[in-house]
Amino acid sequence: MGRHVTDRAFRPVDRERYRDKMQRGLDALARMLADGTFSFPHQQMGVEVELCLVGSGMEPVMANAVVLDKLADPSFTTELAQHNIELNVEPHVIGGDSGNRLSAALTGSLARADAAARDAGARVAMIGMLPTLRSEHFGPEWFTHSPRYSLLNEQIMLARGEQMRLDVEGVPLDERGGERVRSLSGTILPEAAGTSVQLHLQVAPEDFAAHWNAAQCLAGVQLAIGANSPFVLGKALWHETRVPLFLQSTDTRPQELANQGVRPRVWFGERWITSIFDLFEENVRYFPALLPEPEDEDPLAALHSGRTPSLAELRLHNGTIWRWNRPVYDPAGGVPHLRVENRVLPAGPSVPDVVANAAFFYGAQRALAEQDRPLWTQMSFEAAEENFYSGARHGMDATLYWPGAGWVTPDELVLRRLLPLAHEGLRACGVADEVREHYLGVVRDRCVARRNGATWQRSVVARLEDRGWDRRAALAGMLRRYIEHCDGGQPVHEWSLD
Repeated sequence: MGRHVTDRAFRPVDRERYRDKMQRGLDALARMLADGTFSFPHQQMGVEVELCLVGSGMEPVMANAVVLDKLADPSFTTELAQHNIELNVEPHVIGGDSGNRLSAALTGSLARADAAARDAGARVAMIGMLPTLRSEHFGPEWFTHSPRYSLLNEQIMLARGEQMRLDVEGVPLDERGGERVRSLSGTILPEAAGTSVQLHLQVAPEDFAAHWNAAQCLAGVQLAIGANSPFVLGKALWHETRVPLFLQSTDTRPQELANQGVRPRVWFGERWITSIFDLFEENVRYFPALLPEPEDEDPLAALHSGRTPSLAELRLHNGTIWRWNRPVYDPAGGVPHLRVENRVLPAGPSVPDVVANAAFFYGAQRALAEQDRPLWTQMSFEAAEENFYSGARHGMDATLYWPGAGWVTPDELVLRRLLPLAHEGLRACGVADEVREHYLGVVRDRCVARRNGATWQRSVVARLEDRGWDRRAALAGMLRRYIEHCDGGQPVHEWSLD
């Protein structure tokens, strides 16, 4: 939802007009898909990384405007809360040494961001969930100063009609038993506690459904082996607590509508698709517009005149429906193209881990999308969704369903079945052998060690508490060690627990 919106109240007539414009946008999209007007010169990947700003005591620092001003780099931008910034890496063609180029780009950009943060009295933390956030950091004064964020908050809270209810029961850290967060928030800012890595893949229209379906199949595995968000508001919760927290902190449904089965705006989905059109049509059919501010362009008239329509209404609306694998229509440079945006992964723990996660996703997705007998014809959508939530809750300790393997642990599934597929997919993309072996080797070794960011964080906090540290001090101590290891450039499975 990057487009500028005005800070104003919306009337009923605005919503009616906006709905009509979205329907005309759907009609235009259908015609473009039928006519084959999309550009697909080569398969490109894009990466976005959300980051946190912390102080010397590891508490959040509300200074993104200052840091961005010091950076003066258009590849960095704001995010919802003042303790967040976002890095947009320039798209790369998948192939050759693209993994090394992505690693170099991330390393250089993070170094520049950290230098600017140090000038502002802060540090950059690339972590899925900032463990030192407290409930007082969710007040409205901590929104980034931009009308679109405050307006989005206002519209979500108006639609809900009551405070956000956060209720997440955790996975026990040790024999002391499980923990639970129960809290109310008057804003959507708890969503900003979690930060992600978003992987974009440009695809041809006729291939979109296969790539999206494949991404849905992989989502639970991605979470299980890449979890990095185990602590919220001082409690040990899910291995990837971003998943329930994002759902609950942006939920426009009061409890009664949730009980009726009304779809949440943070959504895994409910079916395999045959076209990208299916997803945009679901958006319009099921979800009221939060920001019904139409553009002047008539998308059908633009098509008739030979121009590429912006589909501004469909795109803005799509940005307020947070699918874990989101469809993207983008008329870049006046030429339309389509992307799958994979939003499953947390930020971090290290640059090698981020690149390895990307290599695994792009390779396995490519291989699954090109199989003669698609995996999703052998697996119910409900099984893929169950994998997603099991991977988020239990991480490496999850049990996942996979056709031909039955119920299996994530490490066994990756080592025996999915890593060979990822190698196959990256070879098909033209990725150099040494690059492919290196980054998929990081995934292999992580699975052998059964240690991802979440297991490392949980283990370190438990050890510090065993030494007599209280939870708040243990979380700060863990985060300080985490940043030091991240700066060292080694993948998380090689990090010391001391």
